[in-house]
Amino acid sequence: MRQFKDGDEIYIEPWRSRAFPVIRDLVVDRSAMDRLIQAGGYISVSTGGVPDANTILIPKDDAETAMDAAECIGCGACVAACPNGSAMLFVAAKVSQLAKLPQGKVEAARRVCTMTDAMIEEGFGNCSNHYDCEAACPKGISVKFIAQLNREYVMALPKGYKEKD
Repeated sequence: MRQFKDGDEIYIEPWRSRAFPVIRDLVVDRSAMDRLIQAGGYISVSTGGVPDANTILIPKDDAETAMDAAECIGCGACVAACPNGSAMLFVAAKVSQLAKLPQGKVEAARRVCTMTDAMIEEGFGNCSNHYDCEAACPKGISVKFIAQLNREYVMALPKGYKEKD
């Protein structure tokens, strides 16, 4: 990541995000990430029994994209690196992963709206395209998933899943 020479001074500080309040010293409360997952980072539809892996045909590109997004480990490094304290890379990875697979398409519109609303309620900032999140991600999650999140969100709005104020 970075190189330091012997004798260099470094400053360590807790992650800078309103959504990660400092508990003590360098310890922060990351439970906001768990609440984002609870807001919709899963599928709740009954998928029946376990089918043979080859019975549900998924285009290779979709499968690879879903697997790339699924690599996100929810560590929060993207939030810590972002000048705005945005969790969009994390939310985008979860939304994109499930939106690419047949099991996740059923709830895709509701998921993107509820997870985006939860992200705002938790106090995460907005993405302003600094790409620091991508650079800090230990799994190399691409910012292309944020573009996918935005597309999913725009497609969901006409379906009426956005909560009314």
